[in-house]
Amino acid sequence: QVQLVESGGGLVQAGGSLRLSCAASGSIVSINTMGWFRQAPGKQRELVASSISGGTTNYADSVKGRFTISRDTAKNTVYLQMSSLKPEDTAVYYCNARIRTIRPWAIDDYWGQGTQVTVSS
Repeated sequence: QVQLVESGGGLVQAGGSLRLSCAASGSIVSINTMGWFRQAPGKQRELVASSISGGTTNYADSVKGRFTISRDTAKNTVYLQMSSLKPEDTAVYYCNARIRTIRPWAIDDYWGQGTQVTVSS
């Protein structure tokens, strides 16, 4: 099985920074796409940032210029550097990855357990 383990969440003041990490482990052959989603109470889960094989990155308009996604392919790890945090960034952040596995031989989307980010005003 594949597991995505997230870390780096916490409580910060507005204007502060946090760095989220997500490490994938298991019967991994390759990882096509890794990204971050977030979900605030009572709201739908939304894409924050994604990193696609080939170097393409995408960001939600609300985080452009403040968040940076990066990937360490050798470590099967993706990071989200968050700066100039705002109270509206408060949410549970979920790591997502599209992964090919050996057993079973398949490509599927996997999710982390989520890490809470709280930004106080």
